[in-house]
Amino acid sequence: MAHPTVPPRLPNVNEPRRGYGSACLGAMAAMPADTEIVVFMDADGGDNPADAGLVIQPIANDEVDFVVGSRVLGEAEPGALGLHQRWGNTLATLLIRLWSGFRYSDLGPFRAIRASSLQHIGMADPNYGWTIEMQMKALRHGLRIKEVPVSYRNRRWGASKVSGTVSGSVKAGAKILWTFFRLALANPGDAKKVYNNPRP
Repeated sequence: MAHPTVPPRLPNVNEPRRGYGSACLGAMAAMPADTEIVVFMDADGGDNPADAGLVIQPIANDEVDFVVGSRVLGEAEPGALGLHQRWGNTLATLLIRLWSGFRYSDLGPFRAIRASSLQHIGMADPNYGWTIEMQMKALRHGLRIKEVPVSYRNRRWGASKVSGTVSGSVKAGAKILWTFFRLALANPGDAKKVYNNPRP
């Protein structure tokens, strides 16, 4: 019986630039050329690695190009998502729906995307705008998109710079809104011309 080939262990990536998006961009730059699917998740214990198959499978089956793991559709432990996070998600996803017609439920960090699509959409944000930038650019570039429910745990290894402080939450919220309007106003109505299959 043939055994699947185990991919080589990737080296640790040291990214000196601060910011969530900078860390993601640094990891992207270190990806092997034959990478097919890229998974992003927070490593502080909130996201459950056991859910990785849920976000990978629709891409592996060639159903879609981009999958967002939704904590809203899934099960979040009590206290895992603060009121300010839920409110911010609601506002941001509502703005995207008004702009594009597509209904996201979450800007969750747990997501998977086809590597070729990731390179095509041209990610650039170095910090808090990373998640909404990816979701808007996925629409703008006509990617096939799906949300799947994922779990979210009320645990963190280390202190969160965003959800753990009021100032961090305000800064993150302001950057997310700024990123939305920057992308939306760059080509008004562009997403509605490209994306024509909104979720029911």
